[in-house]
Amino acid sequence: MKNGRMVRSIAPIVALGFACFSPAVQAAEPPPNLLHKIAERETQNALARENYTYRQSVTIQEFNDRGIVSGEYHEVSDITFSPSRGRYEQVVVPPRNTLTRIKLTPEDFADIRNIEPLLLTTSQVPFYEGQYKGEETKEGYPCFVEYIRPKQILSGQRFFQGLLWVRESDFSVVQSEGQAVPQIETLRQQNLTPHFTTIRKEIEGKWFFPVETYANDTLFFREWPQRIKIVIRYSDYKHFGAESTVTFGQEAPPPPPPPPKPK
Repeated sequence: MKNGRMVRSIAPIVALGFACFSPAVQAAEPPPNLLHKIAERETQNALARENYTYRQSVTIQEFNDRGIVSGEYHEVSDITFSPSRGRYEQVVVPPRNTLTRIKLTPEDFADIRNIEPLLLTTSQVPFYEGQYKGEETKEGYPCFVEYIRPKQILSGQRFFQGLLWVRESDFSVVQSEGQAVPQIETLRQQNLTPHFTTIRKEIEGKWFFPVETYANDTLFFREWPQRIKIVIRYSDYKHFGAESTVTFGQEAPPPPPPPPKPK
């Protein structure tokens, strides 16, 4: 209890039924092995993204019963990957949290890192099943539309459930829409997730990286409905190159001197 009211947990979005994810397209015969072709292309995108730095800003707002913002969480970090594929976050704007009606949980931050900007790689695809929903133009590209969901919910694991718009020419995902699952509901806790959309843009003419995730949804907790708004931006992608190295905590040692020339 806080300020006389129960503080409720979210994993930033509200559960929606299967039909809510279905676009107005006519399903025809899907391309063979579509989900695996998507995963192969997504793996290329994921590996390429590890050679870029980018800035990530997160803003989560809660609204009171009059529709006025009553609290906000905001932080800005620079994201970098080490040569060994470790992910590092350097804080640019320290977290500022004035939320009182909701409480952010470890699941929320895991979703911000892995689910909202999901890249469905070949290592992840065995945990998912897909359903072809047809074709639709998105962001000016002819796209296949694929609905995916986890085959089963595993303890302690977070998954994506929703739609992928996949460019027909190369199986690049240009937009995703859905939510993080599972919803966590017990007698002592409700950890609900909102419906979100993640937009990607083409980087350097060959990769599709996330540039924005947004959600504006109402979470239906037992006590009362709670409206929240989330905006996550991924900006300033900078390629540091395969020949470059990124060091953390200390400067890299100088290179060894060249061997003496033979006399």
